[in-house]
Amino acid sequence: MLPADDFAALSKHFITVEFQHGESLALPGDEIRRVYFPHSGIVSFVVEVPEGDVVQTGMVGRDGVVGAAQALDDKVSINKIVVQSPGTASVIDRDPLRDAIRSGNGIRKIFAAHDQFFISDIQQTAACNALHPIEARMCRWMLRMMDLIGTDVPLTQEDLAAMIGVRRTSVTEVATRLQAHGAISYKRGHIRIENSQWLMEASCECHKAVKLNYERLFGNLLPQRVSTDRMARGPS
Repeated sequence: MLPADDFAALSKHFITVEFQHGESLALPGDEIRRVYFPHSGIVSFVVEVPEGDVVQTGMVGRDGVVGAAQALDDKVSINKIVVQSPGTASVIDRDPLRDAIRSGNGIRKIFAAHDQFFISDIQQTAACNALHPIEARMCRWMLRMMDLIGTDVPLTQEDLAAMIGVRRTSVTEVATRLQAHGAISYKRGHIRIENSQWLMEASCECHKAVKLNYERLFGNLLPQRVSTDRMARGPS
């Protein structure tokens, strides 16, 4: 999405890293010094409460960036940022990113648009968790994950429960119904989406609303899986 000159200013500073499931990229209060552009996998933003429960507030994959707004403005992370699904990402330290922005505003405009999208996604999630039934919310998140990583989703019931803010027993009941309808097949730690049309019909309107907002801000430009050939490779 970047103009060629802006991308050239950044590309020499990238390294490529591998994400592992459960890896923590930041904790609440951490200073953000590195910015991540996922090629594959999913990064989740979660809130932990003193009772030990965890709720997901947003996710980023190959259509987004992790940490840009905080790194550019010296903000700290307000969430725990953790790898939901393993993959790879291009990573850049915040100082060369800032230098590139000073030399042109194309990068800042894209980051500002993504920040607007991410905030609206969080707001949609808050409304969804408050108003919509568990089955519709589960279908919504599985469709979102399908957009990012395809129909084979490495996902435990504990992860899915955190995504929608419910108990694992509720997830088990709904997953059993979805499997009976042929919408998904489920093995321990892995979901395969068998009938995305069924999930779309059973989902609430939130998945479509978020997708339309992304297209409004960026056009119909959801990146395909990114080749890292033009990125400098480095240690994970």
